[in-house]
Amino acid sequence: MARPPSDLSSALAARIRDIPDFPKPGILFKDLTTLFKDATAFRTACDALVEAFRDTPLDLVAAIESRGFPIGGVLAHQLGVGLVPVRKSGRLPAASVSAAYSLEYGEAVLELHRDAVEPGQRVLIVDDVLATGGSAAAAVRLVRQLGGVAVAGAFLVELLPLGGRAQLGGLPVTALVSF
Repeated sequence: MARPPSDLSSALAARIRDIPDFPKPGILFKDLTTLFKDATAFRTACDALVEAFRDTPLDLVAAIESRGFPIGGVLAHQLGVGLVPVRKSGRLPAASVSAAYSLEYGEAVLELHRDAVEPGQRVLIVDDVLATGGSAAAAVRLVRQLGGVAVAGAFLVELLPLGGRAQLGGLPVTALVSF
């Protein structure tokens, strides 16, 4: 996937707030709520991701809880495809499949309804940040477990030093901002 223009990346990066030592000492958290609340920045970011995938055949967007939900909802709507939530453990009401993963500050489990993805459906994995790649890799595993095809990953931010892209096994990745 193509890299966004540097002026777009710079403009979006300027809307992201750094929170040192969150959620624990030594972590520099990239807070995207400041980008989300800026209507122009949020629209610009979503439009850029929509354009990146406009010509990609897709059936679904799989949005990872929780900050992937607003981005995924916009992308699904604009691309004219369905939206499936990838939720934290215990939050889906019907039968689901689960995948455990590690993240930079702990362990977690993600789930997807068993009927969320049909065999052969082409799925775009969406989240706000690609860090260690644990949650995105878990989402890819869930989609594949149900017989779907994970086509690509779409992220607002990629934290390059954490190497998350390598956890996705060659899945194409689009990130608008890299730190």
